[in-house]
Amino acid sequence: MNIKNAALDSGLPVKTIRYYNDIGLINPARDHNGYRDFRETDLHKLTFVAQARSLGFMIGDCRTLLALYENDARESADVKHIASQHLAQIHEKITKLNTMSDTLSHLINECAGDHRPDCPILDNFGKRGSKKNGT
Repeated sequence: MNIKNAALDSGLPVKTIRYYNDIGLINPARDHNGYRDFRETDLHKLTFVAQARSLGFMIGDCRTLLALYENDARESADVKHIASQHLAQIHEKITKLNTMSDTLSHLINECAGDHRPDCPILDNFGKRGSKKNGT
């Protein structure tokens, strides 16, 4: 199948499929004219990677997971370890986002939002910037 049909079947943009091919994540066969010829196994890999990416896995992790998927001698503990690490990263991001949300909500509540120029939001940003710069 050509790249356009592979894109339609996998739900991935053609550009993404070309990128995955360029970095060696998938390696479709080539026709005599040089065009990519996607087999069912290539389509399956594309779908696999698309699902992993939709869960936030980085390309390196996708490569590792795909290799484990294709390895009949794999240990599920290896897969679980990668997924657990990723979940921990997700929880860390959620914690940071919640902190950001709480801080911004507090600042918005403190700001009068009227015609006066004083603004706790801007004041806070200035204080944080000064602390980061060491001044």
